[in-house]
Amino acid sequence: MTPLERVEKYFQTLSFSLEIILFDESTRTSQLAAQALGVEVGQIAKTLVFVEKKNEKAVIIVTSGDVKVDTKKLKQAVGCKMRFADGEEVLSLTGYPPGGVCPFALPKGLNIMIDESMRRFPIVYAAAGTDNSAVPVTVDQLLELTGGESCDVCVTASVRK
Repeated sequence: MTPLERVEKYFQTLSFSLEIILFDESTRTSQLAAQALGVEVGQIAKTLVFVEKKNEKAVIIVTSGDVKVDTKKLKQAVGCKMRFADGEEVLSLTGYPPGGVCPFALPKGLNIMIDESMRRFPIVYAAAGTDNSAVPVTVDQLLELTGGESCDVCVTASVRK
C-alpha cells in the first residue's frame, strides 16, 4: 500500500470527510505548498520528526510553515534533548518520505504534538503522505485525528517568499 493509499484508507474510517488535494508540482516544502495552494506559508502544517539524542524516543511536531521549532522549548515540553531526524529515520518511524510526512495514519506509539502557532488560521494544510498533496483541516480536527497534544514549542522564523 502506498503512503497516499494509507491516508485515503484512514480517511474512510472517519465520521466526517476530508479532501486530499493532489498537485502536478511538488509541495515538498512549506514555501512550495503555499505557492501551489495560493495561501500564506504559515497555513502549511509542516510535520516534523524529532528523535532523542540516544534514539530512544521520537516525537512528531506539527507546526506552521513560517515558524521554527525551538529545541529548548521542545526539551522542556518532552523532558529530554531532541534532534531533527534524518530522512532515513523519518521514513522508518512514520512510513512517509520526507516532504510528504503527514500527521495522519501514523504508527501507534508516536507522541504527536500540535503547535499553537497554527491557531492563527481557520484552516491549515497538511501533507497526505506524498510530496505533492495537501489536506485542508482545522487545528481542532488535527488534535482529534491524531490524538495529539497542544503545545507551544516554536519561535517565529524568517521565511523567504
